[in-house]
Amino acid sequence: MTLTRTEARGRVAGTDWAAVAAGLDELDSAPTAPLLTPAECRELAALYEKPELFRTTVDLARHRFGSGEYRYFTHQLPAAVAALRTALYPRLLPVARDWAARLDRPAPWPDSLDEWLERCHAAGQDRSAQILLSYGPGDWNALHRDVFGDLVFPLQVVVALDVYGEDYTGGEFLMVEQRPRAQSRGTATPLRQGHGLVFTTRDHPVRTRRGWSAGAMRHGVSTVRSGRRRTLGLVFHDAA
Repeated sequence: MTLTRTEARGRVAGTDWAAVAAGLDELDSAPTAPLLTPAECRELAALYEKPELFRTTVDLARHRFGSGEYRYFTHQLPAAVAALRTALYPRLLPVARDWAARLDRPAPWPDSLDEWLERCHAAGQDRSAQILLSYGPGDWNALHRDVFGDLVFPLQVVVALDVYGEDYTGGEFLMVEQRPRAQSRGTATPLRQGHGLVFTTRDHPVRTRRGWSAGAMRHGVSTVRSGRRRTLGLVFHDAA
């Protein structure tokens, strides 16, 4: 896979990041411009069949998380994965800091992803959290949060590697917000091949009569009806 860091920065720059920030406020998730070509998506999806690239495989049914499986990369990330993660972090950082200010929380995230990961590792969060996920017919993922320790970056990105409606049906990306003193709100989003979807890791600011409150968020995947659905999950903190 030939995506360089310079190419990744260029593709990430093609996204309207002001619109992403607004979308995150409105619907808790927002799409990016294309980050990977169809050929790059196929190459990345094919890596799932190379177990030497991964530190562990998770069987969702075994852990009662749903059905299907995913694999965590080792720290020796494919160049395209490392390049996208590095290019996305500074674009997401202003949103993370803005949310922290609204919620009157610390904003511990430095300008550099490498420095942030060093802090994670020093705190005992030293395992890679970058994921390739694979679902077939009948598979699904329960609502959850990817919180792997005390140090958490509040935003994640999922990149679709297959074509919705052609390679698979069903398998929409789900988000549910537990709204303060109100009923929960859910959204279902079909993912576009090669595009990213930025979404909330744990919670996000919700305006209330008393100011800003933290709206708790969970995400998952609806049942895949047919075909094969593969995605890349980019997480900006490491796991304990």
